[in-house]
Amino acid sequence: MTGTVRVGIGGWTYEPWRGVFYPDGLSQKKELAHASRALTSIEINGTYYSGFKVDTWMKWRDETPDDFVFSVKASRFCTNRKILSDGGESVGRFLDQGLTALGDKLGPINWQFIM
Repeated sequence: MTGTVRVGIGGWTYEPWRGVFYPDGLSQKKELAHASRALTSIEINGTYYSGFKVDTWMKWRDETPDDFVFSVKASRFCTNRKILSDGGESVGRFLDQGLTALGDKLGPINWQFIM
């Protein structure tokens, strides 16, 4: 079996990491760029709570190295349902928000179901 093992984290904006993982004085706007050079993958957690514009997806793509991959957490409006088959419209909105703008940097989608 062959494949690629990636090392990553869930999200990249963590105040307690400033001055520890992130160098002193690094602006919050540059945290993704810094983290993406220390790791090979990061999960975008914010998609669980809200959608993003295509420009944001392209900005994230452009700030990270060529061999970097994002995982994306599916929207809670898709996964937190008593009847999953009623979520078609929410799944469509989630998939159509522009995440494909990540191109080759789009990795797995994490469908975190709540019981």
